[in-house]
Amino acid sequence: MKFSRNTFTYDGSFEMRRGGVLESPSVVYETWGELSADADNAVLIFTGLSPSAHVTSAPEDPAPGWWEEMVGPSRPIDTRRYFVICMNSLGSCFGSTGPASVSPVTGEPYGLGFPVLALEDIAEMGHQVLKHIGIKRVAAVVGPSMGGMTAQAYAAMYPGTYERLLLISTAARALPFAIALRSMQRELIRRDPDWNQGDYPPGAGPITGMRMARKLGMMTYRSAAEWDQRFGRERIPSERKSGDGFAMDFEVESYLDAHANKFTGQFDPNCYLYLSRASDLFDIAEHGGSVEAGLGRIDADKTMVIGVPTDLLFPVHQQREIADALKSQGCDVDYVELDSINGHDSFLVDMDRFRPPIKRFFDE
Repeated sequence: MKFSRNTFTYDGSFEMRRGGVLESPSVVYETWGELSADADNAVLIFTGLSPSAHVTSAPEDPAPGWWEEMVGPSRPIDTRRYFVICMNSLGSCFGSTGPASVSPVTGEPYGLGFPVLALEDIAEMGHQVLKHIGIKRVAAVVGPSMGGMTAQAYAAMYPGTYERLLLISTAARALPFAIALRSMQRELIRRDPDWNQGDYPPGAGPITGMRMARKLGMMTYRSAAEWDQRFGRERIPSERKSGDGFAMDFEVESYLDAHANKFTGQFDPNCYLYLSRASDLFDIAEHGGSVEAGLGRIDADKTMVIGVPTDLLFPVHQQREIADALKSQGCDVDYVELDSINGHDSFLVDMDRFRPPIKRFFDE
């Protein structure tokens, strides 16, 4: 399996959808497999909020990818058959231009001088990457979670440039619960004194705020039913307790703490703020005046929409809304509900349920 890691740099001034300009921004993208002679076997994957471009491993980079069991030889998105492209989002912090990057104009990190980010900006950079490679039409565009919203933006902005569309645990627009949650996460970061109005040294910043934001996020990425089954009221062994009367007492607390510690230091706080806000701002209705009209711009030959009833962050009625709107306009849509206990993170962890429909989508 052929693998490469690349950096695409936009030539000139990149105009952001909600105002502002980036001078010659770059995005990191990785590819697996080989592009066919007709350049008609490409699959473009947009990521959720926090992943890098490393969707799966390769001999040249054996580190496990964030969707390791879904992409690769003999896997549902088969890299022996498809040329898979995954891009680190514009605004992120894994090599792409974002708030943590140094501005070529000022010579200092952008910080809060970075323009307001829209998911359409990420979609536009994806389109530019395809043009750079020489791909006019991809076999499929894939997007889970925030990536599913970016994929919808791409599909509405560039009809005729894709054959199929796979949307997973996503929504046509952010609704009040998700907006309120992400707003609280952003406030936790911004209230940390070490955030310092976005001006903090590289590798430092609001560690406590990021830990709290991550814990709150993890509470919505999984389901209460899973935690009942997984942790119950299991207590932390006495030898792991600190002696503080208000310290962690339960294993579920330890689980949240471990995830918070793992995330902190890996992801830049300002990048998190910008990508989180971009998710709130997204509304497919902006591409036609209504959700139905925006989705009506999608001209995929086939669309699959997958949802999970235990998903608290992107409730399954939002996936039904997408599927129903597309069906009402005569689109060929396969809507799939998977009975997973793992909540929003099901597409990352419940491979036994997710592999079969995604394999079917790519085999048809």
